Amino acid sequence: MKWFVKQDSIVRKIWGKADTILFIFAGASAEFAVNKAVDWLYFTGKLPADPLGRLFSTVTYARKIVFAEYDEALKAIDQITAIHKEVENKRGAQIPDWAYRDVLFMLIDYSIRSFELLERKLTAAELAEIFQVFNQVGLRMGIAGLPDSYEKWKVMREEHLRDNLIKSSYSIDLYKQYKKHLGFGRYYLLKQVQGEIAPWRVNELLDLGRAPLIRLILPVYKGMRKIRLQNILRNLILPEQYKPQILNLDTR
Repeated sequence: MKWFVKQDSIVRKIWGKADTILFIFAGASAEFAVNKAVDWLYFTGKLPADPLGRLFSTVTYARKIVFAEYDEALKAIDQITAIHKEVENKRGAQIPDWAYRDVLFMLIDYSIRSFELLERKLTAAELAEIFQVFNQVGLRMGIAGLPDSYEKWKVMREEHLRDNLIKSSYSIDLYKQYKKHLGFGRYYLLKQVQGEIAPWRVNELLDLGRAPLIRLILPVYKGMRKIRLQNILRNLILPEQYKPQILNLDTR
């Protein structure tokens, strides 16, 4: 059977653990808030109404592609493309290519940052493989202007962080929604994780600062993972309605 992502791929290791995916989610939730194209996510009304669900759906689609058989992965990618085209048709405008690239670049960047924060440094070959997998998704979607190597992606990623982010009224409202849906304690913890994982520009715009609490918690959390007790901590930080979704992300 032909797979979209090799069974022994580092990408499967990253996207096969709920812990890593939670950190990817945290980073993306920060960057979505300051992306200049966030108004597209507000257009449908789904993001402010259910910001956690909307972001989880993005993560779920990405994970579906990572673990799918080749033809099924292509179908999932085509479905994502069709959903975006439908939104464009309703609004009577096109989502800019740079906005598509931004989301793709987030998946690459936060996959790397999350794994390295929770596990270990990635090798040059693994970094190139992560880039290649998600770049293939972008090519299938017909996204223009994609880089053709990990090194070129790093340069473009910095350019996108510099040019495509801004703190706006959408940013402020989205964080209000995060706080409303998470509650104060979980919202505080989310911002701590974001402060540790977000790139410099995102951190600067959102004034996330340093993350002293998460730096204290992480060594304990890593130790709990080794003896398979991490669910205790997860259950403290996850909203009740999302626990089944997240815990099911673990690939045994």
